[in-house]
Amino acid sequence: MIKSKFAISVHILTLLGSRPNEWLSSELIAGSLNSHPALVRKELGTLREAGLIESKEGKNGGSRLARPMKDIRMSEIFGLIKNDHVFGFSPNDPNPSCEVGARINGALDVLFGEIDNTIFRMLKNITLADFSKEYL
Repeated sequence: MIKSKFAISVHILTLLGSRPNEWLSSELIAGSLNSHPALVRKELGTLREAGLIESKEGKNGGSRLARPMKDIRMSEIFGLIKNDHVFGFSPNDPNPSCEVGARINGALDVLFGEIDNTIFRMLKNITLADFSKEYL
């Protein structure tokens, strides 16, 4: 789930940043994502709670970035959507009677934590503006 939520959030924030003086509707954003406006509104709520965007209701309402793209780090977005490790555990619980099964999830948890921290450190060095200059 992290993979798609991160991509969706980056897409939304980049689109908002490409039109900094406009209030973009969830319908317009959904059109760019080729998605449903209800999904967009859910993600906008998360981004608003984090202080990355601001919204206003009404006929001329919509959403826009709360601060410039150069002041938003990709690590902020990653931290916002990450609620578990990037890699997941097997859906089946290992056999606790097995010498490997009894200890593998603990070892994987440590490894996955290190991977997550590496990703976070890398993304901390990239702003939304840095990332988007490749295609805006």
